[in-house]
Parts: sequence; structure tokens; C-alpha cells
Amino acid sequence: MSSKPSPAPKAEILMTGVAMGESPRWHENRLWFSDWGAQEILAVDSKGKSEVAVRVPFSLPFCIDWLLDGRLLLVSGREGLLLRRERDGSLVTHADLHGPAGMGWNEIVVDGRGNVYINGGSGITVLTSDGLLRQVADDIAFPNGMAITPDNSILIIAESYGKKLTAFDIASDGNLSNRRVWADLGDGVPDGICIDADAAVWYADVPNKRCVRVREGGDVLQTVTVDRGCFACMLGGAEKRTLFIIATEWRGMDKIAEVAQARTGQVLTFEAPSPHAGWP
Repeated sequence: MSSKPSPAPKAEILMTGVAMGESPRWHENRLWFSDWGAQEILAVDSKGKSEVAVRVPFSLPFCIDWLLDGRLLLVSGREGLLLRRERDGSLVTHADLHGPAGMGWNEIVVDGRGNVYINGGSGITVLTSDGLLRQVADDIAFPNGMAITPDNSILIIAESYGKKLTAFDIASDGNLSNRRVWADLGDGVPDGICIDADAAVWYADVPNKRCVRVREGGDVLQTVTVDRGCFACMLGGAEKRTLFIIATEWRGMDKIAEVAQARTGQVLTFEAPSPHAGWP
């Protein structure tokens, strides 16, 4: 007599009522993320208690990360500015991004050297720790989530329209080279990503309503399916094994304001097999 297969583990709801969430980061024992639909940066603990950590005066705080000295960076996507939150809570311009990419700005990741990578349009720009801003990659099919390996040697980026993860080698001066396909995802549409200690990548997928763990080459290791679009994911928690998923109903670009007002966004959790590694 054959036994029934065990049911696939499900993600648990940690928080509801998010307008349009993105860019989850585990920082100082809480999950921080941008609720750009509400012009807020939120922080939520492992029990679901949340607070507005930063309220911004601009429309699209798409993505966040931290400088090595602990100050928060925020991407103002529409204005083309990288902002820095000072110790007193004030927001100041860290860099004007209008030059290299010139179109809407999206994701950010700070590596262990203090270099800041920002993507937008079809390219990636680096702001090095000595303050130099330059474009280091182009011709990317809708650049989205980025992650950097723990040794600062490889940057992986989600090409949403290309349905693949692409890798670059990182030089000591922050330049990118040796572009290659890290994983062809088939029908996968990658958005936010993170790396784990087994060198696998989790990617969030909006149209397929799932988060998927893949290894280099594209082999699927695990899939977590939910009931709405998965925009981003991040490993964190006490042992860094909790996969936090930012999920929201998706009704198309023309319905963003409607969805934000409906506040269908959630933070979901799932216990992953391997802890977080790398940056962010």
C-alpha cells in the first residue's frame, strides 16, 4: 500500500495591511522593508510587531540598504537620488544618480567593501567607497533584485524579462566583468533575490506567485507557492533561516494605485533549509 506524499510546507502570515512592499532586509533583529505604496520604511520583529521606521517625503522609496557605518540608504526611484539617513533622522542626498543610467532607479545592494550597486533602466551603476559613480553593466532585460556572495567576488542580478539570473565577477575597483547566465529559470520571472550558505539563490516571482530556490545552472531545489505575487524575499531571523516573503496582489501596472489603496500586501515566513549568506 503506497503512502500519500506529505503536503508541501506552507508560508505563514507574519504581517498584513502592506500597500506595496519591496526590498526586505534583516537588520538589527528585525525585518526592514520599503512599503513604497505608503511612502514608508517599515520594521517588523519576528512576532509581527511593526513600526514605521522612516516616513519619506517622496513617492517611490523603492529600495533600502545600509552603509558599513550603519547609516540607512534609500533609493528615490523617480527623483533619481540616493538618500542617506543621518543619525538625527534627517534625509540628505548621498548621490545624484541621474548621470549613468538616466531612467527609473530600482534595486540597491552594498557589498562588504562599502561599494554601492544600484540598478535602473537597463544597467547597473556602482558608487564606490571613495565616492566615484560609474556605470558597470548595461543591456540587462529589466534589472531587478541583486545579491553579492560573501567573499565580495560575484554579483548576481535578476533579469526579470530575460527569465534568468545573471552573474558578474567583481574586481577590486568595483567593476563588473565575465558576464554569464548563472541560472536559466524557464518560466520563472525573478524579482527580489537572496543568497544562502549553500550558494543557492532564492528568487521571488510575481506572476507565478511563488518563491523558488535554485542552484547555479538552474536546478530547482525548493518552491514555496502562495496566493499572491511574490515581489521579494530575504533570509533572516534568529538563526538566519527564516525566509521572509513580501507578497501582494498584482493586477497590472495600471492598477498599482488601486492595489496600494486596498493594502493586500503581506509579509510571509517560511523556514528554509540553509541560512542567509552574502549581501544584502
